[in-house]
Amino acid sequence: MNESKQKTIELAYFILRLTMGVNMFTHGVARLLDLEKFNTWMIGQFSNTILPEFLVSLSSYVIPFVELIIGVLLILGLFTSRALLLGALLITALVFGSGLQENWNVMSSQMIYAIFFFILSYLIELNRFSLDRIRKNCK
Repeated sequence: MNESKQKTIELAYFILRLTMGVNMFTHGVARLLDLEKFNTWMIGQFSNTILPEFLVSLSSYVIPFVELIIGVLLILGLFTSRALLLGALLITALVFGSGLQENWNVMSSQMIYAIFFFILSYLIELNRFSLDRIRKNCK
């Protein structure tokens, strides 16, 4: 592959990683701005499932911070593979929750996130425009 084509593909990867990072970051920020409202909403969403309220409440306080951290790391391209793994595990947990609610429409959306996390993880060697690359070159 010629150098120009390689840079184009690496730039496309950067844009996809950046977009996923911004998506996760804004999810986290929006929920953190009114954490109690998010907690109340989550408890209501899971009231008819087998999950105990304390577990739903705990999750509702953790998820926004996890989303924020994943978002920041993906935006910066820092610890990218770990951030992608954490994001994929978060989506897995969210899919489980949607399944318990029998909320198949939301689950479909979450499966799209799972695909994007897979693509970004699978193509991690294209992660050129990142702090990971700078850290690697400084060693």
